[in-house]
Amino acid sequence: MNVVVCIKQVPDPNSPGQLDPSTHLLKRDGELVLDPGDEFGVEAGLQLVEKHGGQVTVVSMGPERGLDAVRKALAMGAAKGVLISDDSLRGSDALTTAKVLAAAIRKQDFDVVITATESTDGYTGVVPQMIAGLLDIPAVTFAKSVSVEGDKLTAQRQTETGIEVVEATLPVVLSVTAGVNEPRYPSLKGIMGAKQKPLDRPGPADLNLEDVGGASTGQRITAIDSAPERAAGEIIKDEGEAAKRIVDFLADKKVI
Repeated sequence: MNVVVCIKQVPDPNSPGQLDPSTHLLKRDGELVLDPGDEFGVEAGLQLVEKHGGQVTVVSMGPERGLDAVRKALAMGAAKGVLISDDSLRGSDALTTAKVLAAAIRKQDFDVVITATESTDGYTGVVPQMIAGLLDIPAVTFAKSVSVEGDKLTAQRQTETGIEVVEATLPVVLSVTAGVNEPRYPSLKGIMGAKQKPLDRPGPADLNLEDVGGASTGQRITAIDSAPERAAGEIIKDEGEAAKRIVDFLADKKVI
């Protein structure tokens, strides 16, 4: 079984994110890490190939510094890395990102494509489904457990009302939740070995992509405004009319 895991390098979620006032894009000059959600995806891929054979390939799109995230995934046990880094892709929206990742995935042998549910810097939550649509294969999202038997993937899918058990025929795109497993730490041997593993560096032209990034991106940020400070609330003292005033207040806000 061959598994492709989509990963991303993001600003450290433990530090407050900042936007560049000139470009309106997220600053990426501080501490950068492999997205914590993607670590669960890498671990899920490694567990599948450990059980069924094959290999894990990690695919990422981002700046040159994204190599560090790819190398961490390789140190965890992935066999091959792919990084698409091009200035024209800076500030890409979710659809452009999905197009680039899907084009890179097509060049790999794969049975399962694994992603996180969403990145911790974008939070769109739509890229996995877009990749599946572009590859014309099923998508199973928000999986908290996964197993494969033959050409059938079975996942317990976490929803707001409970757990759904979903089956899909391979190949399939699978997005996993943070509770799906316990990601392993890269060993010293893994860190040293990562430097010798294959690493592809295709550009948009190598992926037969035209009109991606830059002016072709479907959206752009035109301005940034600080969120308004929370206004002071109203304190109601109970002098016999408190309940009525609260009911009137809720009715005025159309809560009741």
